[in-house]
Amino acid sequence: MATQTTTTEARAVARHVRVTPQKARRVVDLIRGKNATDAVSILRFAPQGAAEPISHFTKPPEGIAPQSMDAARASMRYAFFHWGLHPWAIYALIGLAMAWFQFNRNGRGLVSDMLQPIIGRHHRGWIGRVVNIAAVVATAIGVATTLGFGTIQIAAGVERVFGLQATVPVQMTIIAIAFVLYMASTASGVERGVKWLSNFNLALAALLAATVLVLGPTGFIFDTFTTTLGSYLNQLVTMSLRMSPFSGSTWVADWTIFYWAWWISWAPFVGSFIARISRGRSVREFVIGVVLAPTLLGFFWFAVFGGTALWAQIFGHADLVQALGNGYETVLFTLFDSLPASLMLSAVALVLLMIFFVTSADSAVLVLASMSTDEAGDPPLKRKLAWGIAVALIAAALLLAGGLDALQGMITIAALPFALLMVLVMVSLYRVLDQEYTRERRQAQRQRRMIDAWIAREMAAQEETQAEAARAQDQD
Repeated sequence: MATQTTTTEARAVARHVRVTPQKARRVVDLIRGKNATDAVSILRFAPQGAAEPISHFTKPPEGIAPQSMDAARASMRYAFFHWGLHPWAIYALIGLAMAWFQFNRNGRGLVSDMLQPIIGRHHRGWIGRVVNIAAVVATAIGVATTLGFGTIQIAAGVERVFGLQATVPVQMTIIAIAFVLYMASTASGVERGVKWLSNFNLALAALLAATVLVLGPTGFIFDTFTTTLGSYLNQLVTMSLRMSPFSGSTWVADWTIFYWAWWISWAPFVGSFIARISRGRSVREFVIGVVLAPTLLGFFWFAVFGGTALWAQIFGHADLVQALGNGYETVLFTLFDSLPASLMLSAVALVLLMIFFVTSADSAVLVLASMSTDEAGDPPLKRKLAWGIAVALIAAALLLAGGLDALQGMITIAALPFALLMVLVMVSLYRVLDQEYTRERRQAQRQRRMIDAWIAREMAAQEETQAEAARAQDQD
């Protein structure tokens, strides 16, 4: 009887202490949709790979002499800084919070759900609706602005490859063609549309980077990568906190603060997309996959294209400073003119940019349609169509209203309200993670006590069995 009782108790204890896959992998699956996220987010720096280091080289920060060796080092260091850990940390914060509340708290995948620990039941009331509207507006403007930048770059590529002047009608035509393509991709779904295009785009980007690495100054590129990575890590805190109160320079506002506003305006989109396509990973796996991996890929991209651009400018292979004066969108294609197979490189870059445009808009339409409904799951096609038209119209309107200046101004305006929301999201995420840690610790303590009690009863039963056997032997 004692043996049967202890066996039953052992099975009960085992049911309590068994770690299920849902408990062991308690946050998100980052890997299943990783390629789609990379193509949507990482390839945003494709046009900037050559243009930004040249811009910093001609107008460096920190009072450095323009077009000097110190300016070249600073240009790469700040390119790493602007596109390194900071943007991906912002995306990781929103993505982790959204994934946690969606998969662990049965949330709707909306931004207001992330504030539930702070505002309570009001996250489904009017306060929640205001928060969701702010997130949708920031996302729509941030995405449309990025697509506006992409349109300008694609128009420059069309001019270089096909000889068509990059006029406003050409830009509007590019947006119209892209609209048809990204709506067709959206209608086919994430697994077929976004994922296939993203995988193809990543392969094409890898091919372009490898080609430039081989055809360009290979040794110079690797030296630039290692040297810049070291100086970036060494001065990360200094650059992060740097302002210009004594010089009165606007460099920090024009570059660093603008980029931070850009990342924040993209945070609802990228974070929501990461959470939507992923589940099943631990927090550690999520952070490594979202922050470290894309950061290193970005560093490599800028080392290849930025390093090659600086090499071409410094050693007289191309006048990229003059190309920058004609527009940042011309720098990349002018750089290709200094390399072998320049027309092929320009054509590949043009295809890459066009697919980037389509995948970004495709994913944005999906996320915006999901964020504007209270129901979880894939939103209806008519809602996607409405947002697809809205994104295209916003991008076209911003280009017609003033080009780059209008695009940059809208990003800063859109980012401000969501920057305040991010502070609340940090507090909310800390609370739920602390509660989860406390719950798991208490559960582990209860399980430990149950196991100790079961072991004690088992040992007592064994001792009793042995005692009974000894008494029976003595009686014999």
